[in-house]
Amino acid sequence: MGSSSSSSSSVIKWHLLHRPPTSKLVVLLRLFLLLWIFSVYHTTVTALADSDKSVLLEFKKSVSDPSGLLSSWNSIGSGYCSWFGVSCDSNLRVVSLNITGNGSGGNSNSFSCSDFAQFPLYGSGISRSCSASSRGKLVGKLSPVIGKLTELRILSLPFNGFDGEIPSEIWGMGNLEVLDLEGNSIAGRLPVQFNRNLRVLNLGFNKIEGDIPSSLSNSVNLEILNLAGNRVNGTVPAFVGRLREVYLSYNSLSGSVPSEIGENCGKLEHLDLSGNYLVHGIPRSLGNCGELRALLLYSNMLEESIPAELGRLQKLEVFDVSRNSLSGSIPSQLGNCSQLSVLVLSNLFNPLPKGKFAEDNSSLEQLNSMNDDFNYFQGPIPEDITRLPNLRILWAPRATLEGGFPNNWGACDNIEMINLAQNFFTGEIRNSLSHCKKLNFLDLSWNRLTGKLVEDLPVPCMTVFDVSGNFLSGSIPEFFNSTCSSNPFWSEFSSQPDNPSSLYQAFFASQTQDGNALQLHGEDGDITVFHNFGHNNFTGTLQSLPIAPERLGKRTSYAYFAGENKLTGGFPGSLFEKCEGLDALILNISYNKLSGQIPDEIGTMCISLKFMDASGNHFTGPIPPSIGELVSLTSLNLSWNILQDQIPTSLGQIKNLKYLSLSGNNLTGSIPSSLGQLHALEVLELSSNSLTGEIPKFLENLHNLTVLLLDKNKLSGQIPSGLANVTTLSVFNVSFNNLSGLLPSNNSLMRCNSAIGNPLLRSCMYSLAGPATDPQGRVGDPQSYAASPSGVPTEKSGNNGFNSIEIASITSASAIVSVLLALIVLFFYTRKWNPKSKVLGSTRKEVTLFTDIGVPLTFETVVRATGSFNASNCIGNGGFGATYKAEISPGVLVAIKRLAVGRFQGVQQFHAEIKTLGRLRHANLVTLIGYHASETEMFLIYNYLPGGNLEKFIQERSTRAIDWRILHKIALDIARALAYLHDQCVPRVLHRDVKPSNILLDDDFNAYLSDFGLARLLGTSETHATTGVAGTFGYVAPEYAMTCRVSDKADVYSYGVVLLELLSDKKALDPSFSSYGNGFNIVAWACMLLRQGRAKEFFTAGLWDAGPQDDMVEVLHLAVVCTVDSLSTRPTMRQVVRRLKQLQPPSC
Repeated sequence: MGSSSSSSSSVIKWHLLHRPPTSKLVVLLRLFLLLWIFSVYHTTVTALADSDKSVLLEFKKSVSDPSGLLSSWNSIGSGYCSWFGVSCDSNLRVVSLNITGNGSGGNSNSFSCSDFAQFPLYGSGISRSCSASSRGKLVGKLSPVIGKLTELRILSLPFNGFDGEIPSEIWGMGNLEVLDLEGNSIAGRLPVQFNRNLRVLNLGFNKIEGDIPSSLSNSVNLEILNLAGNRVNGTVPAFVGRLREVYLSYNSLSGSVPSEIGENCGKLEHLDLSGNYLVHGIPRSLGNCGELRALLLYSNMLEESIPAELGRLQKLEVFDVSRNSLSGSIPSQLGNCSQLSVLVLSNLFNPLPKGKFAEDNSSLEQLNSMNDDFNYFQGPIPEDITRLPNLRILWAPRATLEGGFPNNWGACDNIEMINLAQNFFTGEIRNSLSHCKKLNFLDLSWNRLTGKLVEDLPVPCMTVFDVSGNFLSGSIPEFFNSTCSSNPFWSEFSSQPDNPSSLYQAFFASQTQDGNALQLHGEDGDITVFHNFGHNNFTGTLQSLPIAPERLGKRTSYAYFAGENKLTGGFPGSLFEKCEGLDALILNISYNKLSGQIPDEIGTMCISLKFMDASGNHFTGPIPPSIGELVSLTSLNLSWNILQDQIPTSLGQIKNLKYLSLSGNNLTGSIPSSLGQLHALEVLELSSNSLTGEIPKFLENLHNLTVLLLDKNKLSGQIPSGLANVTTLSVFNVSFNNLSGLLPSNNSLMRCNSAIGNPLLRSCMYSLAGPATDPQGRVGDPQSYAASPSGVPTEKSGNNGFNSIEIASITSASAIVSVLLALIVLFFYTRKWNPKSKVLGSTRKEVTLFTDIGVPLTFETVVRATGSFNASNCIGNGGFGATYKAEISPGVLVAIKRLAVGRFQGVQQFHAEIKTLGRLRHANLVTLIGYHASETEMFLIYNYLPGGNLEKFIQERSTRAIDWRILHKIALDIARALAYLHDQCVPRVLHRDVKPSNILLDDDFNAYLSDFGLARLLGTSETHATTGVAGTFGYVAPEYAMTCRVSDKADVYSYGVVLLELLSDKKALDPSFSSYGNGFNIVAWACMLLRQGRAKEFFTAGLWDAGPQDDMVEVLHLAVVCTVDSLSTRPTMRQVVRRLKQLQPPSC
């Protein structure tokens, strides 16, 4: 064995020693070749590495770095792979350049981290967010030298200050996989060709323009595309369906959502197309995208209904289609989306940005101005949706939903927010919501809910509970206390990009807080808990505050609203039992039937009381002096009760008091000087009492005072001259007192109409002769004039007024005449004399209100403010009656439309119909505030608009410069109002009398449609030229005039005629048309000029040269199309709105 081994070894050695020379040479040559290759490779790698280092240093030189982010980058040493933001591979080649800025400073036009607050719903699914934790930012242009980093795979420079275009050298980097330049100021267009290896293209929030090139589809590895917040236009490319995440929101994309997206969307998880101009329907093919987790389509112009096919998206978590023009029913198939946690069907909060970013982006600014459309669905919320196991947020306010309130919420283990406000739900709120232990937001306000509230609703644990504006009855329950550990305070909500529902939760919470009651009353703090039971039919007495013990403390602010009900009992001291655990209490118990005295110890009952409105009740007795111990009060309203005695001097101790109203009581004595210590006071209302003494001079020193109402008292002496110098004062009234001397000189405020009914006030004695009207047309209390002697001279020669004997004589004669007149009226009244021109004493004096205007509005105040419907207060006559201007309270104006009694048969039906109109709310509808209806008197109360009507505007526009933007705005405003009536009201409302005199304007040329619904309610007017047809000759659609068949297209025709009048200087039936023969009107004139290519001649003088002529002709074409005979050709008002939006001129 050993011998054999030795022999073999010898053979091997021999072979090596005695191998031929040629074989040795080959081995040596091979070894040398390997050494040479290694040497060359090493030299090349070293050279390339040194080149990468040089590139980095050159890049550093090309940027401004005020914060020293690149301070570690220097030419000394070779450790460039450890420089800040640099990563290398094993060959020391730079493969990643990742420097995130802090998004602040530098270029003022660049994106900052604070700008993200303007995009509260952006970022769902994006793990990295803008953060100010970085030390600074780089500023300058992207250098082409970056293209020399040939092994670079990741170029990530977000939230810096780079501007200019992306160099072609960067687009041409063959190995680049991630290009992330989000939040810079990059401009220009996207390139024609893209790197095929690109996986992530993130250029969000820059200034990229142009369309999305189809060649981007050649990047077969692309997974994430983010172009949000740019100026990209064109259409949505179909290839985005094969990506994983797509963010194209806040751009100017138009056209439809391509159905091809759903044909190859197996990987698509996130699709955000919100904030664009997309039209038509939601593609049914999106139901094929089985991996889709978030579908955001809000703030577009989408139409049609929600496809039932979307019910196949079983992984869908967030679905937002709000602020579009969708219609139809909510598909019950959405109940198959078992993972759905956020469903937003409508949204009154605008999620689009405002401020600097919107101003810098004209498309966003335009979209912001026009995005007030809302979806108008039909039918109920399917219970398949309310039973969804993972549903956290259901948000659908003002979505025209109807039917019974859903009472099947399944296990509702996760539901946290429900907003179904301002819909048409009926029925009762049963106890199915009682199991929703995480529910912290429930808004069911302004529906048609009835019945009683169940006691086991988790109201004490809710941050917001609002059932105001319904028809709920019974008592307000105490509610069972619940454990609220799972319900967070809103201050604990925060946006978590990887949790889409948290973005919506934080957004809705913050927006609700911004508009809460405490903010409205000027308080800086946030409301933590808001419970609103107001404007219902609740009866019984008030119990303790329905707030759980766990919610007390933690600097909790609590608002409890129970006003405008039928509550009885004494002053509800029980509401103050939990005050010790509250940082602030806001209390509204106004306009109930509460009575008795305010407790003497009120000052010690609730030190944290900041706001109390107990107006409009039946409280009697004095105001307790201890009220001055409520030192936290900022607002106190005890007006319109039956309080007596003097104003307590202790009120001067409430140093933070901003609002004090004691009007409409029986208070006596003088105005206490201690009120002069209330330096924060902004509103002081003491009118309609029996206060005596002089107007105190300390009022001159209240430099925050904006409203001072002292009218209808017994004050005497002179008006302090220094009040004329209180620059903040905007509302002032001292009428109907015994004041004397001169009215202080103040050109903008102190006019005689604010001091009428003071016989000794020398500078205003002319007001004794009749109603004093200021340049704005405001009229004083007309009731007082009946008792005032007529024909009294305003001033005697050589004397500054009447002497005391003359005054006494006049006063005595007035009194005697007044008594005689009263006896005559009483005589005829008892003889049942019934003059139709007067308001009868037998009229049931009830006024039903739909909107609170901040002052009491009763039958008596309306009649008094119109001077018993005196012709001097008439501001217009229409087919349905005369309209009167009425100043209900100083500075509070309304319009009263007095209807002809007997025009409407059946008062009960009138009540039902008018209440439907009273629920309508739109920015371009005149607000129906309330009404009165009885057998002998009917009137409607609207908000007063000072700009007159469109008919007057058209007649007088020759006196002012013509601005196309104003004309376009008026046209769009009215189109929006009609679209709302036609498509968003249930049942739909047809106007039937659209004409310029029914379109009102405010001082800013905002347009409002009036008289909506009256044609159906009251029948045809005696001024209507066509028997049986509502409308006015010249504006009535031909098919309506011939057949009496009404439709929404008849309103479209009338609108078209109004639009033609707005553009031209002609009336619908202008006298100048007579030369063309009978039947020739403004419609025929417009068609003739368009056919003859003479469109320029149609427009009013000066408009053609001043406006965008192409757009003007397009609007003229639109008006003509609205008036064609073919109903199918006429557009809908929604289509008119959309077209006008597309032609919207840029803002100033």
